[in-house]
Amino acid sequence: MLKIKFFLLALLGFPLLMTAQDLTINPKFEQKIESLISKKVPTISCDRLKQKLTTPKLYILDAREQEEFEVSHLKDAIWVGYNRVEEEALAKVPKDAIVVVYCSIGYRSGKIGERLQKQGYTKVYNLYGGIFEWSNKGYPMVDSSDKATPQVHAYNKNWGQWVEKGEKVY
Repeated sequence: MLKIKFFLLALLGFPLLMTAQDLTINPKFEQKIESLISKKVPTISCDRLKQKLTTPKLYILDAREQEEFEVSHLKDAIWVGYNRVEEEALAKVPKDAIVVVYCSIGYRSGKIGERLQKQGYTKVYNLYGGIFEWSNKGYPMVDSSDKATPQVHAYNKNWGQWVEKGEKVY
């Protein structure tokens, strides 16, 4: 019976469980993430999202400020912002879509994820570790011209300490 439940969980929906390869996250960074992210929005690991990028009806939303987004973002991400949310961009996302929201490490995206849940979105996930962890994994990012870039907006030196790979921009 337990095997059947695990099989059904794997088939249904977007798996939430982190895999063994996710254990490579810096323990101090993980501690920081855990102290800041919303527990109301389920998380998805960078590794899992990378595997699922071609999933139909997957929308990736960037909850950082415009200047951060312009330095780099995940390919095909939609900028929605945080301080002033772009309602027009959100309106284009169907309520039944799979939505992954990210920011620098997961705080702002968690808050936007909660907002989406209140608006009736049921498949909302927060990218665990945000673009900092995405960059740390060496996964591709693009700039405002849609060209590959190793740069990541680290906000300031205090936050930049969590970017271990890639070029920090402040």
